[in-house]
Amino acid sequence: MWRSAGLAGDAQKAETKEEFVKVRRRDLERLTTEVMQLRDFLPKIVNGDILGTFQKLDAIESSLERKEEEIEQLRMDCEHFRARLETAQADCMREKKELGVGDVKCNQNFLTLFQEKLDLRQQLDEAKQQLLQQAEYCTEMGAAVCTLLWGVSSSEEAVKSILGGTKAVKFFTITAQTMESFVKSLSEDMKQQDLDSEENQFVLALAGIVTNVAALACGREFLVSSSRELLDTMMHLLGDMKPGLCNKFKVLMLMSLYNVSINLKGLKYISENPGFIPLLWWLLNDADAEVCLHALRLLQSVLLEPEVLARAGAEVRETLPFQRIAALAQSRNAELQALAKELLEDLKIFEYEA
Repeated sequence: MWRSAGLAGDAQKAETKEEFVKVRRRDLERLTTEVMQLRDFLPKIVNGDILGTFQKLDAIESSLERKEEEIEQLRMDCEHFRARLETAQADCMREKKELGVGDVKCNQNFLTLFQEKLDLRQQLDEAKQQLLQQAEYCTEMGAAVCTLLWGVSSSEEAVKSILGGTKAVKFFTITAQTMESFVKSLSEDMKQQDLDSEENQFVLALAGIVTNVAALACGREFLVSSSRELLDTMMHLLGDMKPGLCNKFKVLMLMSLYNVSINLKGLKYISENPGFIPLLWWLLNDADAEVCLHALRLLQSVLLEPEVLARAGAEVRETLPFQRIAALAQSRNAELQALAKELLEDLKIFEYEA
């Protein structure tokens, strides 16, 4: 749901035009019958699909919890083996010092401890391999589940069901942690993210779910009231990611923040973040047109809300990169060009104040 200053005028022009088409009565009756049938059957089909999807999601969530428990057990086993290995090494060194290198008993003990060390190392390697396999499985499962949930969350009823559950707050907390972990894992010299990787699909699906939730009034209210950690994390990550890196991920996070900004309480919270205005200027320097477009939309939310503009206006006026916005107004991307020009008009308010 995007706002544009030109929509009202277009709507008024559309209302003044009337067009008529001649249709035979028999065709009209047939069309009316088909519409009535669709009204009867479509809700039953859609509701059945959503219910089935949620049942699948519940089963998958239970499977994920079991896998997490198994991973934790493997991690504890690794720590236990490591402790035993360190103890064996310490005992070996102590006995070597006490009995001497040439002592037969010491040599036998040393060989025994060395063999035990090799066995422990092998067990540790096997445990690490199992842990790696479990982690890969969880990543694949998470990507699949969240991709399904991304599609389901486009339904208003599905979003209301999600938010009404007992795991909603925990889900968005884990979402923030997963996004942050993903960004930290990106290498410093990475130029382009593998769009087909399970990790990338996982975080894209999470960001898409947040975007769909924030597209609804109840979702925006929930995020502002109960998941502010997620909003803070998204703003932090957008500031940490280099220009040109994971552009689709950036766009989805910006869309989420824009949707939240439609809620006045949400816009106040976002704009009161100390790094919010510098973040917008940072994103406007990105080479990707979509990133710049959604950064401008977020800026427009600030400019169009008098109460927020009154608080942030001084910082915007003093640091605003007018030249960059003017350059975007010449972009080959028609949508970006139109929005940049519109913003330049909105920014004239600062000239009047001066």
